[in-house]
Amino acid sequence: MDGEAARERVLDAAERLFYARGVQAVGMDDVRGDSGVSLKRLYGLFPAKEQLVAAYLERRDVHWRGRLAEYVDRHAEPGTRILAVFDWLGQWFAEPGFRGCAWINAYGELGATSAPVADRVRAHKEAFRAFLDRLATDAGLPAAVGGQLFLLAEGAMVTAGVAGGTGPAREAREAARVLLAAAGAEEGAPSSSDTRGIHPAT
Repeated sequence: MDGEAARERVLDAAERLFYARGVQAVGMDDVRGDSGVSLKRLYGLFPAKEQLVAAYLERRDVHWRGRLAEYVDRHAEPGTRILAVFDWLGQWFAEPGFRGCAWINAYGELGATSAPVADRVRAHKEAFRAFLDRLATDAGLPAAVGGQLFLLAEGAMVTAGVAGGTGPAREAREAARVLLAAAGAEEGAPSSSDTRGIHPAT
């Protein structure tokens, strides 16, 4: 197994374990056992657990935002594209094993003591906020709307992580629809029951 393949196996295992059980509950030996990569090689790739956590969050960010953008890009109407964010969140919340936002979870565990982890969390949230800002700008909405959409989405993630279910995504979507209607950008928005072409996110 070459170095890149070993790194991907380690990151695959870390993502499964850290997301399902929490970062602090998982040791490097757990990652070794799940990945099949020797402890010596594991520490050669990631000399400290903190580095592994940061790498896991960085890779998950790329995948998560990529899947979100892919789904939103299936929609042409600017208002529809904004509401599609909340439809996608609902699909994510419905997945088996959903445990809330990985970055919020990691920040709650390590954000106060690990600068690299806190930096990865902030980078993810800033990128998500920038994505929503672009959608709002493309819809001709005031600059402040992107931040308001961000707070709706983040609130839905936290609530779904605690309470479970897809209700928070539906409620946040309706709040976003009202917000867009007030700004004159509602036309073309699909019903929240229109799930054609939706594929689960992870």
